[in-house]
Amino acid sequence: MKEFSVIIEKDEDGYFVASVPVLRGCHTQAKSLDTLMKRIKEAIELCLEVEKPISNEFIGVQKVAVNA
Repeated sequence: MKEFSVIIEKDEDGYFVASVPVLRGCHTQAKSLDTLMKRIKEAIELCLEVEKPISNEFIGVQKVAVNA
């Protein structure tokens, strides 16, 4: 078993969007978190068939304020 960090965001249309930073192009979306988690697991398995994970280590998320 391998574990991957998954970034989850909610877009302006209400969809949850998941991406795996160490697997380029590994993304999916869904209306519910339950469906999203099933889909991202499938996406990770498919990505691993064609790509080796890069060796980045996820550290965290930080908010940064700028004048806009």
